[in-house]
Amino acid sequence: MPDVPVSVENIKARSLDARSGVHHADKHSRTVPAVLRLNEDRRALLTEIDNAKFSWFHVKVAFVSGAGFFTDAYDIFAINIVSVMLGYLYGSGGSDADLATLPNRSLTVGQQVAIKIATPAGVLLGQLLFGWLGDVLGRKRIYGMELLLIMIATFGQVLCAPSLAVSVMGVLTFWRFVMGLGIGGDYPISAVISSEFSSVYIRGRVMAAVFANQGWGQLSATLLSFIAIAAYKHSFLHDPPSGVLRSIDQIWRIIIGLGCIPGAVALYFRLTIPETPRFTLDIERNIRQAGRDLSVLLVDGDSYTVDPDAARDRVIAHQATTHDFRAYFGQWQNMKILIGTAYSWFALDIAFYGLGLNSSIILNAIGFGSPKSGLPPAASIYQNLHNVSVGNLILSLAGLVPGYWASFVFIDRWGRKPIQFMGFAALTVLFLIMGFAYDRLTATSSGKIVFVVLYCLANFFQNFGPNTTTFIVPGEVFPTRYRATAHGISAASGKCGAVVAQLAFQWLKDVGGTNKFLGHILEIFAFFMLTGILSTMLIPETNQKTLEHLSNESQEDFIQPVPVSGYGAEYGDFQTTPIRLEPLQSPHYPSPPPTSFYPHGRRKGTGVSSSSPHYASMSDSDVSTDR
Repeated sequence: MPDVPVSVENIKARSLDARSGVHHADKHSRTVPAVLRLNEDRRALLTEIDNAKFSWFHVKVAFVSGAGFFTDAYDIFAINIVSVMLGYLYGSGGSDADLATLPNRSLTVGQQVAIKIATPAGVLLGQLLFGWLGDVLGRKRIYGMELLLIMIATFGQVLCAPSLAVSVMGVLTFWRFVMGLGIGGDYPISAVISSEFSSVYIRGRVMAAVFANQGWGQLSATLLSFIAIAAYKHSFLHDPPSGVLRSIDQIWRIIIGLGCIPGAVALYFRLTIPETPRFTLDIERNIRQAGRDLSVLLVDGDSYTVDPDAARDRVIAHQATTHDFRAYFGQWQNMKILIGTAYSWFALDIAFYGLGLNSSIILNAIGFGSPKSGLPPAASIYQNLHNVSVGNLILSLAGLVPGYWASFVFIDRWGRKPIQFMGFAALTVLFLIMGFAYDRLTATSSGKIVFVVLYCLANFFQNFGPNTTTFIVPGEVFPTRYRATAHGISAASGKCGAVVAQLAFQWLKDVGGTNKFLGHILEIFAFFMLTGILSTMLIPETNQKTLEHLSNESQEDFIQPVPVSGYGAEYGDFQTTPIRLEPLQSPHYPSPPPTSFYPHGRRKGTGVSSSSPHYASMSDSDVSTDR
């Protein structure tokens, strides 16, 4: 679609022309096909969205969508410190009554894998399922369901308890998988809603602001862990073994349970957010409702409605079908973009989750903040948990959070593709240095500090780089009818990388001895970052371009007339009854009595069927019936 602004004055002028009877003077000799008018009005509505000024509604979208990502990140990365506590409680080695053996207890490799892989596996399935549902049922209808699922699963985790019939780790793994389903649903729906409601000039920043809440979620998980552990310090130092275990059990439940709060705050707003005008316009084919939904974006006091008796039931528009899906993605120019977005996310999450879910293991392996020798067992446990929390807090503050907001600042200036190139290139270099110099860096105290600095830089360039752009680009480059589905496919590819990373990390890290293979794992991460540079070449630059332009589809004839039965391939003419967009507040131009239209030679109300499987007819109720 040409990116030519359509002003409010242009829309009003067109409405005035319609009222003055310019197109109605001689309906036989001066008719204009109604579908042309419908396409013009569709383009006018889309242009209003693309040119809308920044408003409080954009802030609301960023907050409502961002609160979900805050919850997602909190719930995913809280397991980093919680897994250490679970090792003390349910790990192998030692006895609950013998406090001296407690510091050496930890989860088995199988338990570590299960508890850390369950959520990414659920996220993968949730992204595919909710992405598809978002395109079939609509963004609004399922927005909020994923938060409810997350909250239910979080309460399920908090209430887990050991029993003779089932393993507590097995039940906990199940609930983390269910929680992952909800988290997965948040990715495509939040991305598409923030993308479709945003104007061209601020879309990158709105989406980046939404995704940046992931950083605050990670930071909050580590901060609250630190606070909770500090609050129980007296119990660690003075209680008997049973009291220490009870305190650890309470701490991890508090940490996990607090993840419900941001979700509960955002739930009401998600359930009441309007449907995106693009979905209403292109999928539901309800132009009248799309004009009404558009009014929430306008800050100049103008709101628009559509003549309820306008031309509507003799046109067809694109519809998502299996045949149409294959036809669209069967074109290399479209398939290469999906491959580019999917593989870039896969490569990124190999390292992002490989590090993010195992940072406690890496910090312990390099001896950063390890407990002092000679401490009593309970004091050693307390100091280990305290130091791990502090280490994760440093990683979040020094790298994760600043990286997200650096992307926010530059995403609409530099563009998505340069930032993704830069991030993958920087990560390739950093992981090569950390991998090949691992033994030398971890051998001395100063070397460990250098390693932590490099670790923080890697976190920074993950977020000021592909972690942010792989979320944004799939929400922009695909047509409305496949936008959530394609985003879900891309995101699911990323979580496939996260699952692979967890499996590989847990079984490779101890090759040659405990944590002896960590340096080589970092080198493997570097290889995948290099492949990410190559996959970035497949995606287009989306900065300052409309979503319709990026869809690689012509917008001139998006709405088409239905072939008239009995006339073969010819299309009937329509008596023009234009869709009129006008300010609701304007009392100056009374509306004339509505006129009907229908193809010549056919009575009004006669059904007409489409012979094309790629389109769906626009019915009377599609346009005029309010939701």
